[in-house]
Amino acid sequence: MDERQLQILRELGELGSVSAVAAALHVTPSAISQQLRLLQRPIPVPLTERAGRRVVLTEAGQALARAAIEVETALARARHTITDFAEQPDGDVSLAAFHSAASAFFPLLLRGLAGPAGLPRLALADEDVAQDRFPALTRDYDLVLAHRLDHAPPWPRTVAAATLLREPLDVALPIGHPLTAKTLLLPHDVADQPWITVHDGFPLMSTIEAIAAVANRRLVIAHRINDFAVVAEAVAAGGGLALMPRWTAREHPNLVLRPLGAVHARRHIDVLHRPERTARRAVQTVLTALHHAAAEIQGQDSQASDPDAGAPAIA
Repeated sequence: MDERQLQILRELGELGSVSAVAAALHVTPSAISQQLRLLQRPIPVPLTERAGRRVVLTEAGQALARAAIEVETALARARHTITDFAEQPDGDVSLAAFHSAASAFFPLLLRGLAGPAGLPRLALADEDVAQDRFPALTRDYDLVLAHRLDHAPPWPRTVAAATLLREPLDVALPIGHPLTAKTLLLPHDVADQPWITVHDGFPLMSTIEAIAAVANRRLVIAHRINDFAVVAEAVAAGGGLALMPRWTAREHPNLVLRPLGAVHARRHIDVLHRPERTARRAVQTVLTALHHAAAEIQGQDSQASDPDAGAPAIA
């Protein structure tokens, strides 16, 4: 039995005929009769009987009709509870992000959603995983900040995704390195240098491979480090060159960033979520705050309006 069938049984008890129920529910009498037959099928005692030309409820049917009122009341109460939950502006919202996005976005969110009552309560977590594992994180978090390269395949259709930033990837060099004299670096400029890069399976490796392909030589990978803060220290200490995000990596006084040409050197920072999560008002509020934060992050860079421009960027 389902809610619709119980409603029909209740209406039959109150209105007294199949035709009257059909008129009240704006369906045909045959549709009402079919639903009554489906309701009757698993029940061992008759729910209806003939009274002349009319179909009326038996005692068992009347008992079930009274129970249907309780069921409908409970379901209505449950719907109101869900509606109240969905509309609650200060509900808990969980958000996960990979490290550099967390470093850039989390402080802005914490400041922007702090203060007066009625704002979502954030539960933040860092999750730096391989690209293909980001969608699975939406099982555990309301919102997930993920990254993929500009030319990478889209996220699976099982999750909803929106791009927050299309962030250029620059080459990080230590101050005083001869290549800092160039305003734009090409793969052949950097192919003979030692490199500090991420572990296999992480998006930036595709750009490293593209540099090697365009330069037609294998790059020397000196170190494998995923945390950009550690990468920055290693580059500054002369450990090699590295790809660094232009906007979300922390500034370092002993690094120079130069744009890279001839290869796709840009990543998407996307927010992923299961579609049903945005039914909650609190999640929608945080999603809007993420877009505002992204605009603020991009606006801090003088080249935000043209991320593919060739001018140098100093970090």
